[in-house]
Amino acid sequence: MKVIDSIVAQAAGMAAIRRDIHAHPELSFQERRTADLVAARLTEWGIPIHRGLGGTGVVGIIQQGASKRAIGLRADMDALPLQESNTFAHTSRHDGKMHACGHDGHTAMLLAAAQHLAQHRHFDGTVYLIFQPAEEGGAGANEMIKDGLFEKFPMEAVFGMHNWPGMKAGTFALSPGPVMASSNEFKITIRGKGGHAAMPHNAVDPVLVACQMVQAFQTIISRNIKPIDAGVISVTMIHAGHASNVIADSCELQGTVRTFTLEVLDQIEARMREVAQHTCAAFGARCEFEFERNYPPTINAEQEVAFARRVMADIVGEANVLKQEPTMGAEDFAYMLLAKPGAYAFIGNGDGVHREMGHGGGPCTLHNPSYDFNDELIPLGASYWVKLAEAWLAPR
Repeated sequence: MKVIDSIVAQAAGMAAIRRDIHAHPELSFQERRTADLVAARLTEWGIPIHRGLGGTGVVGIIQQGASKRAIGLRADMDALPLQESNTFAHTSRHDGKMHACGHDGHTAMLLAAAQHLAQHRHFDGTVYLIFQPAEEGGAGANEMIKDGLFEKFPMEAVFGMHNWPGMKAGTFALSPGPVMASSNEFKITIRGKGGHAAMPHNAVDPVLVACQMVQAFQTIISRNIKPIDAGVISVTMIHAGHASNVIADSCELQGTVRTFTLEVLDQIEARMREVAQHTCAAFGARCEFEFERNYPPTINAEQEVAFARRVMADIVGEANVLKQEPTMGAEDFAYMLLAKPGAYAFIGNGDGVHREMGHGGGPCTLHNPSYDFNDELIPLGASYWVKLAEAWLAPR
């Protein structure tokens, strides 16, 4: 494994920064302490910064030579509204908030890369270091873009990376095309007619309508969508009634839809609306249908993937650069890839054995109260960022 020696030498200090961020988690658009820490470190290393994009975003600018070429490297900073069950020294100091997705580690890896790039500058052009807020549901990437990220900092391509539990430490995964799904939410309110549960003929039972609707939604996946196209419809909440002997007059369904393409998403939304409206009509009920599109699918560009894979292979060997298995999870880096070519990679976080004694008894998986980022990844991830930037901006 060809990690950069100077980054390895600073690894303990970067791990301490990562653990400090882990101990002080901040939710979406509240990352003021984290942003202050990032800004202070970048300034200490002589890196000019710009603050305020997306509210709490930080952009570092490292320029070298006369070339106008530029590359963007992105890390997310926010935590999750989750109670941590770990008991190690750097566990969360704030009840109900936790770095359970590794954004603390993502920030530390990009900081380690920033320190090396500022000190050595073996490139010709500009490296933009994008420290983004609010990935966890806040669409912070889109907010930074709306605030002028790509106008203020013109770059040819942008790259992101996420740790992946269960994937062997020392490996990367990267593939072209869709790698993470779109994320969408729906809310359906069925308006029936309430009545006595012993006299259902005098009522229009919205719960019965809801049961028919939930089952009918699954036929959209099995009978309307091409078998080779991926899609998920999950009804995750049904709320109705307050007493066992009363037929409620309304019932609310909520859930999520995931797809890898906007074409499939358009088809699912249209069919769900038709099924909901006609099912209600068939039972004499009324329907209120709401569908909110959140994150688009994350789609990697072919040329940028090929370039990044070559850099990875040089570091860990071709056998340790894996095919990226698409996941129905969502990621707001998708917004950046809609605006610029680029690639979103996974870096193996291991199987959880890196956690110290006293961690919670659960698995080390994303969004789990027993999760912790693997600090052994910091030199590897930082070396990838550095070598990617240097290769992209190599003098021509």
